[in-house]
Amino acid sequence: MTVINERIAQVNRGTKEALPPIFLNNVFGLLSAINMPVEGELSNFLLGQKEKEDDWKPAKLKEQKKAFERVWMGFLKHKLSVSLYKKVLLILHESILPHMSNATMMIDFLTAAYDVGGAISLLALNGLFILIHQHNLEYPDFYKKLYSLLDPSVFHVKYRARFFHLADLFLSSTHLPVYLVAAFAKRLSRLSLTAPPQVLMMMIPFICNLIRRHPACLPLIHRPSAERDLTSDPFVMEEQDPAKSRALESSLWELEALQNHYYPSVVRAANVISRALSTQENDVSELLELSSYEVGQTGLCVHTGNYHINKSLCCRFLVTNSS
Repeated sequence: MTVINERIAQVNRGTKEALPPIFLNNVFGLLSAINMPVEGELSNFLLGQKEKEDDWKPAKLKEQKKAFERVWMGFLKHKLSVSLYKKVLLILHESILPHMSNATMMIDFLTAAYDVGGAISLLALNGLFILIHQHNLEYPDFYKKLYSLLDPSVFHVKYRARFFHLADLFLSSTHLPVYLVAAFAKRLSRLSLTAPPQVLMMMIPFICNLIRRHPACLPLIHRPSAERDLTSDPFVMEEQDPAKSRALESSLWELEALQNHYYPSVVRAANVISRALSTQENDVSELLELSSYEVGQTGLCVHTGNYHINKSLCCRFLVTNSS
């Protein structure tokens, strides 16, 4: 680790230009292959010890962590390509942060990544979760940024399951302001109008869990005078600040609209809002990575012999492919 750090400094010496991408990729390949030792694993070395073990730095876990921290911080201060940025964020929460002597040194890197947007912001959530919950990181606009990440593209990225798992954790606190929870529930409801069926099977229980945790949001599904279309809904979808979205003035009429969805499984899931909402939360963990194929295998609609046929879907297919 010390040699890698010296090599990075040597290549960077005397130039203000970014380090070559190939060099940075090679460095990452070496760093990501390091298996950090734990206490009790520092007695067997591949070279002879010239000094007593008590005074030899490689035999001390604290010194190992310091070297690990120095080399990663020296590497991450350089400009990384988008693909390399993603690779680092994918392993950061499991392979880097736990082995640093001072994990809070990663605050600047992670907050900068979270502000980038798109998939990089989604991947930064894991590391931020550790810093917020284990190292008391204060991030004033954290929920505002999390709210802004909710757009149609989040349903189609490869990190969707990870994002919603973490969003569920961040929104699990019963101490969150009602306006904030209402804004998340409403924004997800609006996005559900164009979400694919496999996502809806997760989103509907996800939204209901938010309401269960925060009973003050119940008027969103039990407001008899609520406006039930886009033109008269007071909710401002384009507003990036949840405090100004006017979600509490609205209702979750979108979930009622899903009761007419062409997938009967979605209809059954949406029908839950027509009954008194139970206090028991749904476990959404098994639904996070549900595929369209798995949704199609759940016996969705009309039974003909031994086959399950989704009539609406078949009609759509026939019309689309009539040529």
